[in-house]
Amino acid sequence: MAHDKLLEVAVREFGQRGLEGASTRGIAAAAGTAMSSITYHYGGKKGLYLAAADYIAQQMEDVGKGLEFERAGLPETPEAARAVIQTVLGRMIDKLTSTQTSPWSMFIVREQMNPTEAFDRIYAGPMGRFMEMLVELVCIATGRRDRNVASVAVVTLFGQVLAMRAARATCARLFERPVDAPDLIAEVRARIAANTDAILDRLIAERQEPQ
Repeated sequence: MAHDKLLEVAVREFGQRGLEGASTRGIAAAAGTAMSSITYHYGGKKGLYLAAADYIAQQMEDVGKGLEFERAGLPETPEAARAVIQTVLGRMIDKLTSTQTSPWSMFIVREQMNPTEAFDRIYAGPMGRFMEMLVELVCIATGRRDRNVASVAVVTLFGQVLAMRAARATCARLFERPVDAPDLIAEVRARIAANTDAILDRLIAERQEPQ
């Protein structure tokens, strides 16, 4: 538990200040541990930074928990695949509008802008599996086997959810209420669900149009 506390503080500090700006001494003090424990367990600031990335990847695992297809394999029918896409995006909205994910979201945004080995570790975990899964689901849901087309669709689907975290302050100003307000989340979920259906339906229509 002491290690978890240290990593939680590290994720927050690195997210706010970056690798160069964060202080291991300050992280140790905030976590209520000795500086020597960071050196002993992680070798120094860079090692702690990479451990923080691994901790984020571990925390992201629960986004996909509870989805039946993870144990039985991807759904086989377009209808089932569409339902899973909607379920996954809905779960993402809940996670990304939660204050619990704020510290590691800031960490990830920094890595998106200037990727390091830490991003490789995060993407190699649930993030990469999640994106690859969405690509496969879009292919099944639309009957389109063109991976590039499906990947573009996934970025579009993912982006409408990500905006609630990456553009949190802008969303709050625009909505004139907190982005984690339950009624707002319900409205956003409904709109994203409708948008998702429209995107998938358009991909199906394009497949059926004469060339």
